[in-house]
Amino acid sequence: MPLAAGRISELGSAVTNPVHIHHSQVSFADTDCSSWLHFPKIFRHVEEAEHTFLAGQGIPVIDRELGGWPRVHVSCDFKRPLCFGDKIEVQLGIERIGAASVSWIFEVLKDGEVYAFGKMTTVRVDNQGKPLVIDEETRVKLGADGNRPADPT
Repeated sequence: MPLAAGRISELGSAVTNPVHIHHSQVSFADTDCSSWLHFPKIFRHVEEAEHTFLAGQGIPVIDRELGGWPRVHVSCDFKRPLCFGDKIEVQLGIERIGAASVSWIFEVLKDGEVYAFGKMTTVRVDNQGKPLVIDEETRVKLGADGNRPADPT
């Protein structure tokens, strides 16, 4: 089920109606020897945003008995480098909720400018890793009823 459509820039998908905004800072451990953010570390910040949003909605990220939400796809495009100490904002949106999956879109901003953007897909699975249909209560918490979920931030 498609949700609020994001604007499409010349660079790709963008978040126009974020379900969550997460503030973070590029740590020394995130950087390479140039002091620039090492490319896979962007996903740590996006994952923090996703987990904070889910926890705020009362949706468990992982439960050893009930399963979790592993990623099955991630992509990110970088417009400019982020550096050690940069204060960043991750804007997280939901592009689509499928039977067992959620397609997320995100932008990472510094001082209001987009530095990176991308997509990721997570799948609701049981504790054996088999896909589960996302129940109606969780769908509502994610905003599948057309209403934007309440963001605790």
